[in-house]
Amino acid sequence: MIPEKQEVEAACKRVKPYVHNTTVLQSSYINKLSGAQVFFKCENFQKMGAFKMRGATNAILQLTEAQKAAGVVTHSSGNFAQALSLAAQNLGVKAYIVMPENAPQVKKEAVKGYGGIITESESTPLAREQQAEKIRKQTAATFIHPSNDKNVILGNASSAAELLESQPDLDFIFTPVGGGGLVAGTALAVKYFGKNCNTIGAEPFEVDDAYRSLHSGKIERNQTTNTIADGLKTFLGDINFPIIKDLVQEIIRVEETEIVAAMKLVWERMKIIIEPSSAVALAALLKNKELFKNKKIGIIISGGNVDLKNLPF
Repeated sequence: MIPEKQEVEAACKRVKPYVHNTTVLQSSYINKLSGAQVFFKCENFQKMGAFKMRGATNAILQLTEAQKAAGVVTHSSGNFAQALSLAAQNLGVKAYIVMPENAPQVKKEAVKGYGGIITESESTPLAREQQAEKIRKQTAATFIHPSNDKNVILGNASSAAELLESQPDLDFIFTPVGGGGLVAGTALAVKYFGKNCNTIGAEPFEVDDAYRSLHSGKIERNQTTNTIADGLKTFLGDINFPIIKDLVQEIIRVEETEIVAAMKLVWERMKIIIEPSSAVALAALLKNKELFKNKKIGIIISGGNVDLKNLPF
């Protein structure tokens, strides 16, 4: 079921007081290198450092007062754990966060800093889900999925909506694809606010479930998760996949070396910090320069939360 235009507009309006309207940057060097005009929507400058603040905020704002009083719960090893914790703190709501025991300490500290109440679990998706369900039953907290939740997707749409407001004649918007919450939200914004604009997803070959899902017409899973783009190891869900299937033009796959090269390029040339997952979108553009030559391209830089002790270059 594709959400209506008024739902997207309402979500954009709802989150506006709580999130940054992030800056849009250009690099003359990257324009020259790609042969296109590229506009980077810098969600690495968002509160808590990633676009996920948008979806988390919208989801909490849609709860009843009774639900807010009971709190929210999610499972996440990274950005959504931080986003839900901070969004909940801003709105006076308790956030219970299930994190895998092997999640980086820096991420656990960030969640605690934003007031999230952490419960550790084994690192398998099933263990995380079971632990979150246990907390939901004990506390009556509302479960909010990091990407497969309509209100999260609608909140995420606000990033591309802002980008199209400042650059209304974009031909394409590229986003990385992990759980599908960002690309689905972007595709909704492109459908309702773009002019002859298309949404392109970008994904590592090592976790190309969305590419395969788009081509097979059903949700596929990954057998391996051997990618530097740690934010893209999750898979699509039954709420975001119908939107992706209908509204995303193509998903482009990239190699690990191409992700590292794109990440390094942004750090060196634009002087901004982006995480590997964000670099996947630029890598997809640079891999297919001929297809997008002389076009106006938007790229959503999804986040900038990097473990500085563990850089790939």
